[in-house]
Amino acid sequence: MRARTGIEAAPAAIHVEAITKAFGATAALDGIDLDIRGGELLALLGPSGSGKTTLLRVIAGLEPITSGRVLFGDEDATRLAVQRRHVGFVFQHYALFRHMTVADNIAYGLAVRPRSERPSRTDIRRRVSELLDLVRLPGLEKRYPGQLSGGQRQRVALARALAVDPKVLLLDEPFGALDAQVRRDLRRWLREIHERTGHTTIFVTHDQDEALELADRVAVLSRGRIEQVGTPDEIYDRPSSAFVAGFVGQPTRLDVVVVDGKVRLGDVTLSAAAPAVPAGPAALFVRPADIDLEAASGPRIAATVAGVRRAGAVRRIELRVADGHPPVEAEIAPGRAIARGDAVNFTLKALRLFPSH
Repeated sequence: MRARTGIEAAPAAIHVEAITKAFGATAALDGIDLDIRGGELLALLGPSGSGKTTLLRVIAGLEPITSGRVLFGDEDATRLAVQRRHVGFVFQHYALFRHMTVADNIAYGLAVRPRSERPSRTDIRRRVSELLDLVRLPGLEKRYPGQLSGGQRQRVALARALAVDPKVLLLDEPFGALDAQVRRDLRRWLREIHERTGHTTIFVTHDQDEALELADRVAVLSRGRIEQVGTPDEIYDRPSSAFVAGFVGQPTRLDVVVVDGKVRLGDVTLSAAAPAVPAGPAALFVRPADIDLEAASGPRIAATVAGVRRAGAVRRIELRVADGHPPVEAEIAPGRAIARGDAVNFTLKALRLFPSH
């Protein structure tokens, strides 16, 4: 059972219906439909300019729309002001008040409420103390933002957003300004906070590892449209469009041809069947983990090792498969001896195939 603190508000389901947002002649959002379940953690994932931050700001009420509706549960929130939507917002660069202590920053949203809605000073202090414990910063209430690390400042920003007991928690690239190790630590921490508080949470990221690790579901955006919504496994293992297949998993695109229901890369037949892909040019998306250098059977693709490099805990090699095709990457065992210029053969464990456009 999830533990909640403070004044409890049921997590709100959010329904985005046919949202369009234009900046002049440019459509930043182009007919977005999205249902977000109450209490879920949803990632908005996409490259720069895909519309993910604009969509988050529309949900928050920070960005007016051209057409469409935003509903919080059964309530039409399209014309509601930000304050009446009861959202908590966490920005990439913290947006903390530098002249205020940590305690005053966290308490700010409560302290500025109308007198009739404002908790007592005792209740505010109690709430601040609870939140400092929740975000693992007890004893820092008298410090100022300039005396904190980047990770600590982001924890304070989240505590401030949670202080007002929001129906919805919105985070815009919350870890974008932090170094890699702190990002990894805060990912796990944010997931833990979500499990404890149960808020409906939406966060924007361009980092697919972050989205796949944290989210219950991921919405992938491109050019103001949603390409796919699904669980991390669905997004990674079963991409529904060429864009998603080309964006997730560090793939290389190879141009192939479907002839008589078979997939051909140059002179090699890769598959005896190409379901749902018509005859003609097609795009094949190959990830490093798709390449099998040890398979004893199956269509073999000849390649030359163009480079060897370390990628964290694994080694990768760059393979040139044929003239006119970009190199593909493969993962290899740490102890395998291999060098630039070696000739190898490989098979593919999976075919992610889409018609060329």
